[in-house]
Amino acid sequence: IIPRGISISLPEHVEGQVRPRSGLAAKHGITVLNTPGTIDSDYRGEIKVILINLGKEDFEINQNDRIAQIIFSEIVKAKFEEVEILDETKRGPRGFGSTDQ
Repeated sequence: IIPRGISISLPEHVEGQVRPRSGLAAKHGITVLNTPGTIDSDYRGEIKVILINLGKEDFEINQNDRIAQIIFSEIVKAKFEEVEILDETKRGPRGFGSTDQ
């Protein structure tokens, strides 16, 4: 867990998503373990990043290194309704690997 030395205050309807940097992942095998890591709007602590090194070499991280990125997204509050039967679709219950088939 890498502390970043910053804290943020987000509006109630916004979350931060901590994601890997593609260059670190591609070149060194360094990625965010719980991607995306969520920063809730009511969190006021220091931002920390859970990193894992999947590469073959040790990797040193310094204080100002850019090790992750944060994407801010509006939160959609979904309302769910329990039903006995779902409506039919062309795809039906086919799962992984069946998109566009």
